[in-house]
Amino acid sequence: KWTFPDPQNSIRKRLIDPSLTEAGLLKIYDEYIAAVKADDYSIFKKDSAYSTSKAFLNAHTEALARELEGSGVILNSCTPGYVDTDMTSHKGHLTIDEGAVTPTFVCTSPKTSGNFYRECRRCDWVSGEYIDPPQ
Repeated sequence: KWTFPDPQNSIRKRLIDPSLTEAGLLKIYDEYIAAVKADDYSIFKKDSAYSTSKAFLNAHTEALARELEGSGVILNSCTPGYVDTDMTSHKGHLTIDEGAVTPTFVCTSPKTSGNFYRECRRCDWVSGEYIDPPQ
C-alpha cells in the first residue's frame, strides 16, 4: 500500500520530485520525527512507520543515485515480496529462499542505478507498475 495515497499530499509530492536531494530528504525525516512526537498525523499516516520508512528508503535511493551519478556506484532498492515470516504472521506466499531471490539479484545484476525492483524487475515504487517486461 502506498503510504501517501493522496496525490496532493505535500510529502508525497516532495518524495517523488526528481530534484529531491539528500538534504531535502533529511528535512522530511525531521518533519516526520517532529510530527510523531507531537502526535500530529495531518500529513503522515498514524501507525505507518514501516511503510513510511520504506517510502523514505526508496526516495533516498533515487536521490543518492542521482547525487552519485558518474561515480561508478550502483545503488538500488527492492522488496523481497510477501515472505512467510513472523513479521507477516506467516501469511506470506513466498518461502524465505524465494524472498532472497530479488535482493540477491539487485546486489549482483543491475547495471543502472536509482531503481526499485520487485520480482527481479524494475518497478515504479509509487505506482507499483513494472517498468521492465517479464523475462
